[in-house]
Order: sequence, then C-alpha cells, then structure tokens
Amino acid sequence: MNVRNLPAPMKRVVHLGSRSYGRLTAPARMTPSFLICGGQRCGTTSLYRALSGHPVVLKAVLHKGVHYFDTSYDRGMSWYRAHFPLQRSADRIGERYGVAAQTFESSPYYMYHPQAAARIARDLPQARLVVLVRDPVERAYSQHHHEVAREFETEQDFGAALALEPARLHKQEERLAEDPGYYSFSHQHHAYRARGEYARYLSVMAQHVGRERIHVVESERFFSEPEPVYDEICEFLGLPSYLERPPFERHNARPRQADMDPALRAELSDYYLPHDEALSRWLGRMPVWRS
Repeated sequence: MNVRNLPAPMKRVVHLGSRSYGRLTAPARMTPSFLICGGQRCGTTSLYRALSGHPVVLKAVLHKGVHYFDTSYDRGMSWYRAHFPLQRSADRIGERYGVAAQTFESSPYYMYHPQAAARIARDLPQARLVVLVRDPVERAYSQHHHEVAREFETEQDFGAALALEPARLHKQEERLAEDPGYYSFSHQHHAYRARGEYARYLSVMAQHVGRERIHVVESERFFSEPEPVYDEICEFLGLPSYLERPPFERHNARPRQADMDPALRAELSDYYLPHDEALSRWLGRMPVWRS
C-alpha cells in the first residue's frame, strides 16, 4: 500500500496506527546513523529520495521529515524510534550485502532551530549530518514562493515579506534557545533572509557535533553533476558507492510566476557576500554561485 496516495483522513489513521505500533516496538528499532539537516529549499527532498534508493539504506517508515529535534522533542525518544525500521530488517540487508544497513531522515529545520544541534549530539552521538546549501538569493525567493503556496505566508510580495522579517523574528531565536517548549511559527516559516546565512548555522552545529561529522553539499553541484556528488556523500557516510546508483530526480521544484526584481536581487547578493565568504571556509573555495 502506498500511503502517499491515500486520502488525507485515511492517511492520518494509518500514520497514527503505525506510530502506536512503532512505540510499542521502539527498543527493537533502528536509530539514524545520519540526518539531512537542511537547508530549506535546497534540494533536500531530492537528496532524500536518492539516498533512499541506496541498497543498504532504509528510510524512515512514514515520511522523510520527523522533526523530532526541533518541534517534537517533548514526545521522547520512543516516539522518535517509532519512525524507523525494525533492526531485523537491517540484519537482513547486512546479510545480503555484507555491509551494515543504515537509516536516516530529513528535517531541514534542524539546521536552524537553536536547540536542535545540542539535542542531536546528545541523542545520536555518532550520527553524521549532511547539509545542502544553495545560492541564498535564489533560496530566499524560493522559500517565499513555497510558503505562499502552502498559505503559511499572507504577504504575496517578496520584497514586502523581507521588510517584515526583522519584526517577525524579533527575539524569536533567543526565546527558542532559552525555552525548550517554545515554538515560533515565524522563525520556522518567515526567515527568508536569515536562512541563507549558512556559515553561522554550520558553526553552531560544529560546536556541538564536531566539524568532522558535517558534510556540506552545494545544491547546484548535486543537480548538475549528481553522480560524483552522490559518491562523495556515500564516502562520507561509509556507504558503498560501487552498488547500483539510484535515479536522480528533482522534487518539490515550484514553477515561478515572475522573476525577482533586479534591484532587490542585487541588494541581496551584496548582503550575502560576507556570508558566502565565510561559507568558503567550509567548501575550500568560494561557492559555485559566486563563480
């Protein structure tokens, strides 16, 4: 049965039943050995689908994004483990290929939530993190279009939404850092400019999990030359790349109604220059969108 094709009410019933069973069997379930942590609107769904196609990778049982370490941490580790395959499934994969199976999930908000990295370090001390980055100007514009389409954004004009961002995010990051139970809708959905300051978030993640456990991938490279980028990710994750590669497809790309205002594009490009220079210390060179 393909759950994605079911009507929404039936899908909720299936998910509820699966999670209830999953919690009962949590001790016998796998925990992720790696996570796709972001960034938002950077191709995480496409990478998730590609890695899900690896022969020794078992994806999350219900959906790609569990959002445990950001918005659902109060549910507890048994709830989290309920989302992943049983260990006996991993054992069968290991016997077939002679390589330990791995499982993972993809929650792009993990990169940005002030408490997520510390929680990951505490609960998954060996997990590796994969982060996708994209031209931050294009990323911001894409996010706004995405949030409008989902009706999470009422301001249709991108420039106006950017102007609202400082007021919407005022002290939200501080409150999230101080209060484990606090939730900010605007911090999750309206941080268009802030989300492209990649190096700032990567630095926080590295403080908690260690830089050696973080692999940064430019989305532009993944979509233009997926095979070598996929092989690099497999090497980082300890996955054999000699097995058959999955098909590489682009998911969640939304057609645009209009291009960005040129003056606004130039202003954002100037704004992100120092952030892109900081990101170059992770990549070993300036990002491809600056070349």
